[in-house]
Amino acid sequence: MSRQGASGGVTVEAWAELAGDSPTSRTEWAAVLGAWREPHRRYHDLAHLAAVLGFIDQLAGHATDPAAVRLAAWYHDVAYDPRRSDNEQVSAARAGIGLLGLVDDATLAEVQRLVLLTAGHDPAPGDANGAVLCDADLAVLAGPPAAYAAYASAVREEYGHLSDDVFTAGRTAVLEQLLALPALYRLPETAARWTGPARANLTSELSLLRARAARPGPAAS
Repeated sequence: MSRQGASGGVTVEAWAELAGDSPTSRTEWAAVLGAWREPHRRYHDLAHLAAVLGFIDQLAGHATDPAAVRLAAWYHDVAYDPRRSDNEQVSAARAGIGLLGLVDDATLAEVQRLVLLTAGHDPAPGDANGAVLCDADLAVLAGPPAAYAAYASAVREEYGHLSDDVFTAGRTAVLEQLLALPALYRLPETAARWTGPARANLTSELSLLRARAARPGPAAS
């Protein structure tokens, strides 16, 4: 399960199928792409967006509104600042501004709802659109161990402003939250295929982080 090329699925033609082909739409597409290309991104970048869109293509038959799910993917990390805790809220607000006049009100509301859902990846039972988006976003967790290690390393780079101790504590909390979810994946087909590898990867990383946190620091002189 590898990350797709940065250009896959993020073309203006793919965007136009969702938001129309007009000067306003093309301007918004370019602005959204520009956000995903910000230099501080190491994992939450265009390759991640393309990968999520690719997984949504595979799972779209389960969604009640595949177009809204795809648009939510475009915006789910459009605002990504590792120093902030409200990226999903900012991303949803950005979608509300950027898509105004390009899609109908119902689609816009659903896109914003879905973007906010990626904060906890815990869609309600029966939320087909939420299940597709969240499963696609968390697909990276079920990758081969080497690919998962590369993902975890890229996330650490994004949080380079944090000390090892602070990052370890925060990352440990994130992994514990994921492992405590009622289900990592909500669609039957993804749950069957991805739950085992994902839980193994998460548990392995968590064990490493806990071992690192337990190591004694340098003795005081």
